[in-house]
Amino acid sequence: MNPQKHNNLLTRSNVYNIFAISAFILSIFIIYHHSNSSICNSPLNEVVASSSSVSPSPPTTINQLIFTIAGSVKTWRNRRLYIREWWRPNVTRGYIFFDKHPTAEILPWTYDSLPSYRVSENTTKLNVYPRHARPHIIRIVRTILETFREGDNDVRWYILGDDDTIFFVDNLVDLLGRYDHTKYVYIGGISECVKSSFDVSFEMAYGGAGFALSYPLVEALVANLDRCIETYPHYFFGDQILSACVADLGVPLTPVKGFHQIDLMNDISGFLSAHPQTPMISLHHLDVTSPIFPTMDRHKSVKHLMTAAKVDQPRFLQQTVCYHKQKNWTVSIAWGYSTYIYEQFIPRSILRRPLETFTPWSSTGQPPHYMFNTRLVTNSSCETPHVFFFHSVTRLSNSFSGGDNNNSATYEIMMTYVRYKPRQLPPCSSDHSADYISKIRVYSPATKLNFVENRGECCDVLNVDGKNTAEVRIRACKKTEIITV
Repeated sequence: MNPQKHNNLLTRSNVYNIFAISAFILSIFIIYHHSNSSICNSPLNEVVASSSSVSPSPPTTINQLIFTIAGSVKTWRNRRLYIREWWRPNVTRGYIFFDKHPTAEILPWTYDSLPSYRVSENTTKLNVYPRHARPHIIRIVRTILETFREGDNDVRWYILGDDDTIFFVDNLVDLLGRYDHTKYVYIGGISECVKSSFDVSFEMAYGGAGFALSYPLVEALVANLDRCIETYPHYFFGDQILSACVADLGVPLTPVKGFHQIDLMNDISGFLSAHPQTPMISLHHLDVTSPIFPTMDRHKSVKHLMTAAKVDQPRFLQQTVCYHKQKNWTVSIAWGYSTYIYEQFIPRSILRRPLETFTPWSSTGQPPHYMFNTRLVTNSSCETPHVFFFHSVTRLSNSFSGGDNNNSATYEIMMTYVRYKPRQLPPCSSDHSADYISKIRVYSPATKLNFVENRGECCDVLNVDGKNTAEVRIRACKKTEIITV
């Protein structure tokens, strides 16, 4: 072959190779660029992008709760007074289920102040009925199924309770707003009494205290409810069966201390005056305990209590402790219920334990009786408090004019507490008696108490000299402030 021709062929071959490689690289670039562009504009990518920018669900509102109340025609005339104190017509939603048709004694029904009523389905036809240990509780268990079948719209939570359960609805809404209603969630409180918990369960939400079930959990629960009832014919209580069914669905109890079964007897003022540092959610058994205000009957006591609670539910019953150094006094406030004055300094860590003014619902005779620590009631002048109960509430406004002539105002709540009765004990020390105090005014901010910060409030004793009235102001604690002398 001619050398010149051979060189020309090599040169041409090199050009072809370079061209081919360049074309290959260019095609790779085009494919990659097109691929990225397609992915960015693909429906899948749009879904991913949109899902990452989806805002969280709006806050839970009171209208997204459905109450399921187990009632009885026999007890209704007395217990309807309790429901009227917390039910909000045209706001709260739910039903009360009776064991039979209401009698003329409780009709006509006052829909403007009470929930709608339903008559429970006949459960005697169920196969499990004749062999159940307490067949009448099957009706109570199935109230959640019957409520779900009502088909209410925009429901996030179902709340179960008894006809003598008192709910603090604003606090309940705030509480449930902290949890994901799209998950399986079971929220409630256990018994205060050791024996009750031992006999029934330490891991069950007690129905008298009320408990909350998320919508998805109720959906799964009602699909299996009758089978669950048949699985547990030896269980004595409706909430016990429901708890077992929820457990069999793989869902644990989320315990919250603000739900109160009140498995306590007699005077529960000591318990209420040292409420746990958590929002008050419910009360129960108030038609069994002594009246919570000793100068009133049971119904008037509840009405009076709710007068305070309706002013400021988050702060209601929250314990605040402060000291008066000159008098050597300790002041313990259960907001909206009581104020105690002790004639000596007592740490808050001690005062958060309730005075044992009550007795257990049931007992083996040997302690421990309660699921919490208590302080024994004594006749010691230094350990026995002067007791003052809630009397009245006033909203105060202090108007003032700013530098730019814009009128504005600050607001606070004034709670007045009056002495229950003379303590009838000598002073703890000769010059530190609080016997002359007959009234206490407690001032608190009109702003909402924030439990997310996980810290209580502080207070200052303003005035105790030369009068029969003491004054205390509740305020936010300073950053490193400790509640001590």
